[in-house]
Amino acid sequence: MKRSFIVSLALICVFFTSVGFADTPSQLRFMAGPPGGNWFALGGALADLWTQTVIPTTSISGGAIANIINADKGKGDLGFSNTSMVAVAQKGGMPPFETPVENATILANLYTQYTYFIARKDFVEKHNIKSLDDLVARKIPTRFATLKTGTGSEFMVNAVFKSGFGLDYRNALKEWGGSVEYASYSDGADLIADNHLDVFAFSVGKVASIVMQIESQTDVVILGMEQETLDKIGVDYGTVTFTVDPGIYKSVKDEPVKVVGDYTCIVVRNDLDEDLVYNLCKAMHENQDTLAKAVVDMKELDPATAIPGDPIKSHAGAVKYWTEAASKK
Repeated sequence: MKRSFIVSLALICVFFTSVGFADTPSQLRFMAGPPGGNWFALGGALADLWTQTVIPTTSISGGAIANIINADKGKGDLGFSNTSMVAVAQKGGMPPFETPVENATILANLYTQYTYFIARKDFVEKHNIKSLDDLVARKIPTRFATLKTGTGSEFMVNAVFKSGFGLDYRNALKEWGGSVEYASYSDGADLIADNHLDVFAFSVGKVASIVMQIESQTDVVILGMEQETLDKIGVDYGTVTFTVDPGIYKSVKDEPVKVVGDYTCIVVRNDLDEDLVYNLCKAMHENQDTLAKAVVDMKELDPATAIPGDPIKSHAGAVKYWTEAASKK
Protein backbone atom coordinates (compact mmCIF):
# COMPACT_ATOMS: atom_id res chain seq x y z
CA MET A 1 0.00 0.00 0.00
CA LYS A 2 2.78 2.38 1.01
CA ARG A 3 4.77 1.61 -2.11
CA SER A 4 1.71 2.13 -4.30
CA PHE A 5 1.10 5.52 -2.70
CA ILE A 6 4.69 6.62 -3.32
CA VAL A 7 4.53 5.54 -6.97
CA SER A 8 1.22 7.38 -7.43
CA LEU A 9 2.66 10.50 -5.81
CA ALA A 10 5.68 10.37 -8.11
CA LEU A 11 3.49 10.05 -11.17
CA ILE A 12 1.41 13.03 -10.03
CA CYS A 13 4.59 15.12 -9.64
CA VAL A 14 5.79 14.14 -13.09
CA PHE A 15 2.40 15.01 -14.55
CA PHE A 16 2.23 18.47 -13.05
CA THR A 17 5.85 19.18 -13.90
CA SER A 18 5.21 18.27 -17.54
CA VAL A 19 2.08 20.41 -17.68
CA GLY A 20 3.94 23.39 -16.24
CA PHE A 21 2.80 26.38 -14.24
CA ALA A 22 3.17 30.12 -14.70
CA ASP A 23 6.25 31.31 -12.86
CA THR A 24 6.00 33.52 -9.76
CA PRO A 25 9.61 34.28 -8.77
CA SER A 26 10.64 35.77 -5.43
CA GLN A 27 12.07 38.81 -7.21
CA LEU A 28 12.23 40.26 -10.71
CA ARG A 29 15.15 41.26 -12.90
CA PHE A 30 14.27 44.36 -14.93
CA MET A 31 16.51 44.96 -17.95
CA ALA A 32 16.80 48.70 -18.56
CA GLY A 33 19.30 50.49 -20.79
CA PRO A 34 22.84 51.81 -20.66
CA PRO A 35 23.74 54.40 -17.98
CA GLY A 36 22.90 57.99 -18.80
CA GLY A 37 19.82 57.45 -20.95
CA ASN A 38 16.08 57.69 -20.33
CA TRP A 39 15.75 53.91 -20.09
CA PHE A 40 18.35 53.74 -17.33
CA ALA A 41 16.56 56.43 -15.29
CA LEU A 42 13.10 54.98 -15.83
CA GLY A 43 14.32 51.44 -15.14
CA GLY A 44 15.48 52.50 -11.69
CA ALA A 45 12.19 54.28 -11.00
CA LEU A 46 10.14 51.24 -12.05
CA ALA A 47 12.27 48.87 -9.97
CA ASP A 48 11.79 51.06 -6.89
CA LEU A 49 8.04 51.34 -7.49
CA TRP A 50 7.46 47.62 -7.99
CA THR A 51 9.66 46.77 -5.01
CA GLN A 52 7.48 48.98 -2.82
CA THR A 53 4.12 47.87 -4.21
CA VAL A 54 4.30 44.42 -5.82
CA ILE A 55 7.52 42.39 -5.65
CA PRO A 56 11.25 43.01 -5.06
CA THR A 57 12.75 44.15 -8.37
CA THR A 58 16.31 44.91 -9.39
CA SER A 59 17.22 47.05 -12.40
CA ILE A 60 20.13 45.90 -14.55
CA SER A 61 21.63 47.33 -17.74
CA GLY A 62 20.41 46.06 -21.08
CA GLY A 63 19.58 46.95 -24.66
CA ALA A 64 16.57 46.86 -26.97
CA ILE A 65 17.55 43.67 -28.82
CA ALA A 66 19.28 41.90 -25.93
CA ASN A 67 16.28 42.47 -23.65
CA ILE A 68 13.98 40.57 -26.02
CA ILE A 69 16.41 37.68 -26.35
CA ASN A 70 17.04 37.49 -22.60
CA ALA A 71 13.32 37.64 -21.77
CA ASP A 72 12.67 34.85 -24.25
CA LYS A 73 15.39 32.69 -22.69
CA GLY A 74 14.47 33.57 -19.10
CA LYS A 75 17.78 35.33 -18.41
CA GLY A 76 15.79 38.41 -17.43
CA ASP A 77 12.13 38.83 -16.52
CA LEU A 78 11.17 42.02 -18.30
CA GLY A 79 12.77 45.11 -19.79
CA PHE A 80 12.64 47.95 -22.28
CA SER A 81 12.53 47.53 -26.04
CA ASN A 82 10.74 48.92 -29.08
CA THR A 83 7.42 47.53 -30.22
CA SER A 84 8.67 47.17 -33.79
CA MET A 85 11.53 44.98 -32.55
CA VAL A 86 9.15 42.75 -30.63
CA ALA A 87 6.99 42.41 -33.75
CA VAL A 88 10.01 41.32 -35.81
CA ALA A 89 11.23 38.97 -33.06
CA GLN A 90 7.85 37.25 -32.75
CA LYS A 91 7.54 36.91 -36.51
CA GLY A 92 11.13 35.75 -37.11
CA GLY A 93 12.86 35.52 -40.45
CA MET A 94 14.81 38.78 -40.07
CA PRO A 95 18.20 39.37 -38.46
CA PRO A 96 18.88 39.11 -35.59
CA PHE A 97 15.66 37.12 -35.09
CA GLU A 98 15.85 34.43 -37.75
CA THR A 99 13.90 32.08 -35.45
CA PRO A 100 10.67 33.46 -33.88
CA VAL A 101 10.80 34.08 -30.14
CA GLU A 102 8.15 32.18 -28.18
CA ASN A 103 8.41 33.56 -24.65
CA ALA A 104 8.76 37.33 -25.16
CA THR A 105 5.53 39.35 -25.20
CA ILE A 106 4.39 42.92 -24.54
CA LEU A 107 3.57 44.21 -21.07
CA ALA A 108 2.78 47.74 -22.27
CA ASN A 109 3.47 50.38 -24.87
CA LEU A 110 4.79 53.25 -22.76
CA TYR A 111 5.39 56.26 -24.97
CA THR A 112 5.87 57.18 -28.59
CA GLN A 113 9.18 56.97 -30.43
CA TYR A 114 9.89 59.12 -33.47
CA THR A 115 12.66 58.31 -35.94
CA TYR A 116 14.24 61.58 -37.02
CA PHE A 117 16.51 62.18 -40.00
CA ILE A 118 18.07 65.54 -39.12
CA ALA A 119 19.84 67.24 -42.04
CA ARG A 120 21.88 70.41 -42.16
CA LYS A 121 19.85 73.14 -43.86
CA ASP A 122 22.76 74.21 -46.10
CA PHE A 123 23.11 70.60 -47.31
CA VAL A 124 19.37 70.39 -48.08
CA GLU A 125 19.38 73.73 -49.94
CA LYS A 126 22.55 72.90 -51.91
CA HIS A 127 20.98 69.71 -53.30
CA ASN A 128 17.35 70.93 -53.28
CA ILE A 129 16.31 67.88 -51.21
CA LYS A 130 12.57 67.52 -50.63
CA SER A 131 12.48 64.35 -48.50
CA LEU A 132 14.48 61.28 -47.51
CA ASP A 133 12.92 59.56 -50.54
CA ASP A 134 14.38 62.29 -52.74
CA LEU A 135 17.86 61.92 -51.22
CA VAL A 136 17.81 58.15 -51.78
CA ALA A 137 16.36 58.28 -55.29
CA ARG A 138 19.08 60.72 -56.40
CA LYS A 139 21.85 58.87 -54.53
CA ILE A 140 23.19 62.09 -53.08
CA PRO A 141 26.63 61.71 -51.41
CA THR A 142 25.88 62.07 -47.69
CA ARG A 143 28.01 62.13 -44.56
CA PHE A 144 25.68 60.10 -42.37
CA ALA A 145 25.60 58.97 -38.75
CA THR A 146 23.29 57.06 -36.45
CA LEU A 147 23.68 55.37 -33.07
CA LYS A 148 25.73 52.20 -32.69
CA THR A 149 24.56 48.80 -33.93
CA GLY A 150 22.29 47.04 -31.42
CA THR A 151 20.47 50.19 -30.34
CA GLY A 152 16.83 50.84 -31.09
CA SER A 153 17.83 53.82 -33.22
CA GLU A 154 20.14 51.86 -35.50
CA PHE A 155 17.57 49.08 -35.75
CA MET A 156 14.95 51.52 -37.02
CA VAL A 157 17.34 53.35 -39.35
CA ASN A 158 18.28 50.01 -40.87
CA ALA A 159 14.57 49.14 -41.16
CA VAL A 160 13.84 52.39 -42.99
CA PHE A 161 16.48 51.77 -45.65
CA LYS A 162 15.96 48.02 -45.91
CA SER A 163 12.18 47.89 -46.04
CA GLY A 164 11.38 51.36 -47.33
CA PHE A 165 14.04 51.53 -50.05
CA GLY A 166 15.43 48.01 -50.44
CA LEU A 167 18.95 49.10 -49.44
CA ASP A 168 21.69 48.25 -47.00
CA TYR A 169 22.49 51.79 -45.90
CA ARG A 170 25.99 50.84 -44.73
CA ASN A 171 26.97 49.94 -48.29
CA ALA A 172 24.70 52.23 -50.29
CA LEU A 173 25.76 55.52 -48.70
CA LYS A 174 29.42 54.70 -49.22
CA GLU A 175 28.80 53.65 -52.84
CA TRP A 176 27.20 57.07 -53.45
CA GLY A 177 30.37 58.77 -52.26
CA GLY A 178 29.26 59.40 -48.68
CA SER A 179 30.26 57.95 -45.32
CA VAL A 180 28.68 56.18 -42.34
CA GLU A 181 29.56 56.80 -38.69
CA TYR A 182 28.17 55.64 -35.34
CA ALA A 183 27.92 58.18 -32.54
CA SER A 184 26.15 58.88 -29.27
CA TYR A 185 23.34 61.45 -29.20
CA SER A 186 25.64 64.18 -27.90
CA ASP A 187 28.56 63.34 -30.20
CA GLY A 188 26.27 63.20 -33.22
CA ALA A 189 24.82 66.58 -32.31
CA ASP A 190 28.32 68.09 -32.14
CA LEU A 191 29.38 66.48 -35.43
CA ILE A 192 26.43 67.86 -37.38
CA ALA A 193 26.85 71.28 -35.73
CA ASP A 194 30.54 71.35 -36.66
CA ASN A 195 29.74 70.42 -40.29
CA HIS A 196 31.33 66.97 -40.06
CA LEU A 197 27.94 65.35 -40.88
CA ASP A 198 25.15 66.08 -43.34
CA VAL A 199 22.50 63.85 -41.75
CA PHE A 200 22.16 62.43 -38.23
CA ALA A 201 19.37 59.85 -37.70
CA PHE A 202 18.01 58.46 -34.43
CA SER A 203 14.85 57.45 -32.57
CA VAL A 204 13.67 59.38 -29.53
CA GLY A 205 10.50 60.71 -27.88
CA LYS A 206 7.99 63.11 -29.38
CA VAL A 207 9.45 66.28 -27.88
CA ALA A 208 13.18 65.60 -27.80
CA SER A 209 15.73 67.82 -26.11
CA ILE A 210 18.45 66.43 -28.39
CA VAL A 211 16.63 67.82 -31.45
CA MET A 212 16.32 71.20 -29.75
CA GLN A 213 20.01 71.08 -28.84
CA ILE A 214 20.96 70.49 -32.48
CA GLU A 215 18.63 73.31 -33.58
CA SER A 216 20.33 75.66 -31.12
CA GLN A 217 23.73 74.91 -32.68
CA THR A 218 22.97 75.04 -36.40
CA ASP A 219 20.11 75.38 -38.88
CA VAL A 220 18.61 72.01 -39.74
CA VAL A 221 15.70 70.34 -41.52
CA ILE A 222 13.79 67.23 -40.43
CA LEU A 223 13.52 65.07 -43.54
CA GLY A 224 10.13 63.42 -43.94
CA MET A 225 9.13 60.39 -46.00
CA GLU A 226 6.47 59.57 -48.57
CA GLN A 227 3.44 57.69 -47.25
CA GLU A 228 4.09 54.77 -49.59
CA THR A 229 7.54 54.33 -48.04
CA LEU A 230 6.16 54.58 -44.51
CA ASP A 231 3.53 51.96 -45.34
CA LYS A 232 6.16 49.52 -46.61
CA ILE A 233 8.08 49.81 -43.34
CA GLY A 234 4.87 49.35 -41.38
CA VAL A 235 4.05 46.08 -43.11
CA ASP A 236 7.41 44.55 -42.21
CA TYR A 237 8.04 46.11 -38.80
CA GLY A 238 4.65 47.00 -37.34
CA THR A 239 5.44 50.72 -37.27
CA VAL A 240 2.95 53.51 -37.83
CA THR A 241 3.07 57.02 -39.29
CA PHE A 242 3.58 59.93 -36.89
CA THR A 243 3.64 63.60 -37.86
CA VAL A 244 5.90 66.27 -36.44
CA ASP A 245 3.61 69.29 -36.30
CA PRO A 246 4.67 72.92 -36.62
CA GLY A 247 5.40 74.55 -33.28
CA ILE A 248 7.20 71.63 -31.64
CA TYR A 249 10.58 72.43 -33.24
CA LYS A 250 11.67 75.68 -34.83
CA SER A 251 12.82 73.76 -37.93
CA VAL A 252 9.23 72.64 -38.64
CA LYS A 253 7.41 75.86 -39.50
CA ASP A 254 4.63 75.41 -42.04
CA GLU A 255 3.75 71.82 -42.95
CA PRO A 256 3.76 68.72 -40.73
CA VAL A 257 6.54 66.23 -41.40
CA LYS A 258 5.73 62.50 -41.72
CA VAL A 259 8.13 60.13 -39.94
CA VAL A 260 8.30 56.51 -38.77
CA GLY A 261 6.36 56.05 -35.53
CA ASP A 262 7.04 53.42 -32.91
CA TYR A 263 6.72 52.90 -29.15
CA THR A 264 9.08 52.33 -26.27
CA CYS A 265 7.59 49.24 -24.67
CA ILE A 266 8.21 46.77 -21.89
CA VAL A 267 8.81 43.21 -23.06
CA VAL A 268 8.04 40.46 -20.54
CA ARG A 269 8.46 36.71 -20.16
CA ASN A 270 5.20 35.14 -21.27
CA ASP A 271 5.52 32.41 -18.63
CA LEU A 272 5.32 34.90 -15.75
CA ASP A 273 2.20 34.52 -13.61
CA GLU A 274 -0.84 36.33 -15.01
CA ASP A 275 -1.82 37.92 -11.69
CA LEU A 276 1.73 39.15 -11.14
CA VAL A 277 1.85 40.85 -14.55
CA TYR A 278 -1.62 42.32 -13.96
CA ASN A 279 -0.40 43.87 -10.70
CA LEU A 280 2.78 45.22 -12.32
CA CYS A 281 0.64 47.04 -14.88
CA LYS A 282 -1.73 48.29 -12.19
CA ALA A 283 1.06 49.71 -10.04
CA MET A 284 2.67 51.40 -13.03
CA HIS A 285 -0.57 52.99 -14.18
CA GLU A 286 -1.66 54.14 -10.73
CA ASN A 287 1.75 55.76 -10.15
CA GLN A 288 2.16 57.24 -13.62
CA ASP A 289 2.72 60.78 -12.31
CA THR A 290 5.58 59.58 -10.11
CA LEU A 291 7.23 57.77 -13.03
CA ALA A 292 6.85 60.88 -15.21
CA LYS A 293 9.14 62.70 -12.79
CA ALA A 294 11.90 60.32 -13.85
CA VAL A 295 11.07 60.47 -17.58
CA VAL A 296 8.47 63.03 -18.66
CA ASP A 297 7.43 60.89 -21.66
CA MET A 298 5.66 58.55 -19.22
CA LYS A 299 2.80 61.08 -19.25
CA GLU A 300 1.90 59.49 -22.59
CA LEU A 301 1.10 56.08 -21.07
CA ASP A 302 -2.51 55.38 -22.09
CA PRO A 303 -4.57 52.22 -21.51
CA ALA A 304 -6.12 52.68 -24.96
CA THR A 305 -2.73 52.27 -26.69
CA ALA A 306 -0.86 50.18 -24.09
CA ILE A 307 -1.61 46.94 -25.93
CA PRO A 308 -0.57 46.85 -29.61
CA GLY A 309 -2.90 45.25 -32.10
CA ASP A 310 -2.54 41.92 -33.87
CA PRO A 311 -0.32 40.20 -34.81
CA ILE A 312 1.89 41.41 -31.93
CA LYS A 313 1.39 39.17 -28.89
CA SER A 314 0.90 40.66 -25.41
CA HIS A 315 0.92 38.93 -22.03
CA ALA A 316 -2.53 37.76 -20.87
CA GLY A 317 -2.16 39.58 -17.55
CA ALA A 318 -1.33 42.81 -19.35
CA VAL A 319 -4.24 42.45 -21.78
CA LYS A 320 -6.59 41.90 -18.83
CA TYR A 321 -5.42 44.97 -16.90
CA TRP A 322 -5.19 47.45 -19.78
CA THR A 323 -8.56 46.34 -21.22
CA GLU A 324 -10.20 46.90 -17.83
CA ALA A 325 -8.46 50.28 -17.40
CA ALA A 326 -9.46 51.45 -20.88
CA SER A 327 -13.11 50.56 -20.26
CA LYS A 328 -13.17 52.79 -17.18
CA LYS A 329 -12.01 55.91 -19.01
